[in-house]
Amino acid sequence: MVNNMPAALHEITKRIMANVVLIGLASAVLTLAACGSSSQRHPPRKQIRFWHMWTAEWKVVIDRYVKNFNNSQDEYEVVALSIPASGGANTKFLLGVAGGDPPDVMAQWNQIIPAWGSKGLLVPLDSLMTAEEWKQYQKTTYPIAQKIGTFRGHLYGVTTGVNAWACYYHPRQLREAGLDPDHFPNTLEQLTQWAERLNRFDKQGHLTHMGFLPTTLQMFVNLYGGGFWDAQEQQLLFATPKNVDALDYLTQYHRKYGFDEVLRFTSGLSTTGSSSGTDWPFISGAFSIALDGQWRVKQLADVAPDVEYRVAPLPAPAAGREKGGYGSGNFMIIPKGAKQVQGAWKFIRYVSGLQDPEVAGEICSWGGWLPLNDYVANSKKFQEYLAKNPAFRTFVDIVHSPNIEPIPPVPFQDYLYTRIAACEDAAVVRGMLSPKQALERLEDEMNREIKRRKALGYEE
Repeated sequence: MVNNMPAALHEITKRIMANVVLIGLASAVLTLAACGSSSQRHPPRKQIRFWHMWTAEWKVVIDRYVKNFNNSQDEYEVVALSIPASGGANTKFLLGVAGGDPPDVMAQWNQIIPAWGSKGLLVPLDSLMTAEEWKQYQKTTYPIAQKIGTFRGHLYGVTTGVNAWACYYHPRQLREAGLDPDHFPNTLEQLTQWAERLNRFDKQGHLTHMGFLPTTLQMFVNLYGGGFWDAQEQQLLFATPKNVDALDYLTQYHRKYGFDEVLRFTSGLSTTGSSSGTDWPFISGAFSIALDGQWRVKQLADVAPDVEYRVAPLPAPAAGREKGGYGSGNFMIIPKGAKQVQGAWKFIRYVSGLQDPEVAGEICSWGGWLPLNDYVANSKKFQEYLAKNPAFRTFVDIVHSPNIEPIPPVPFQDYLYTRIAACEDAAVVRGMLSPKQALERLEDEMNREIKRRKALGYEE
């Protein structure tokens, strides 16, 4: 313990100095933010400063519902400011809180609720509800939407759009391989067999087309009946037998075709992260079956309306957990120090559907977003959207599942997220470690991080 003290004290000193610097920089950053914000059009009203991270076509949706909210009442005016995630949205938020002048409300999708909630930077939104409202929220909100926004029994973020994953597939390619697109596999084992029949190779034996490429360890540990979090014991789990089985499946899948060969194939594809979706390899037919999120439904309708496709849940292994997987989402938070807490809460209720499901149903239809409960999903406008985009119904069905899990709710959630990805990379993409070794290394890393945080006095 004595040997660790200098390092710990040094770290604490750095934290104190960092806070001083944050406070000193806050006013400058907030001035810049004000210059980039929309001007208030109704000065007599109470202004609600709203920060969000959407750009391009998504910003159009935000501006639209902000305008509608402002037109729906005459007490508050929301003034929106777009701060792209790549432009340091998290840093600007922390500077605003440190400087005593944060936004009144912020839309987020980063892994921040446990970290910011544990530091007292967020208003517990359940404190703004009556006992009956809180009870109703817990009863009616989809399980994953609750998990995203809740930390240590308090609600810090109301989900306005859930992210879930499912299998997109090309019926034509399945038919050409002698497979029936009307009967998608109901086990992971069968899906793996289908993928083998859909693969294509050139004369040199190199992959030119893949039937399916499973990725995302967080998805598969839950599918296998394991997971990184024990909710009852409130503790992290890593090298458990089911987690090892999940990582072994991903590793063996890549090993079968060769780690270098799969990497060669995927590195030759365009990025899958484009917000427009035009460079998504599924559109060009590089994959017969692709595991991806619900946002692709809107993108396909916008940029590739002639592509025939269907969507089905990712099937579990024979002994696994049905409709298990990974979930995330967009959510609204109110920072401590916000000047218009009640106005911000009214705006959150408006956008999410806690006030009027019909309003939120229309908003979700504009963005192609998954709502937080059945009241919104059953609204007239959202049902019209589903009628035009029937593939989206698969995702609405999936979010009812209690087996969809977010990244474990620990204060170092963002760091854990990156290390889970590194664990998968070491075993699956590079083949450097066995699945058990990779998970044991992840466990060692997290134990060291927990020990370091305790030495520095962080609350866990």
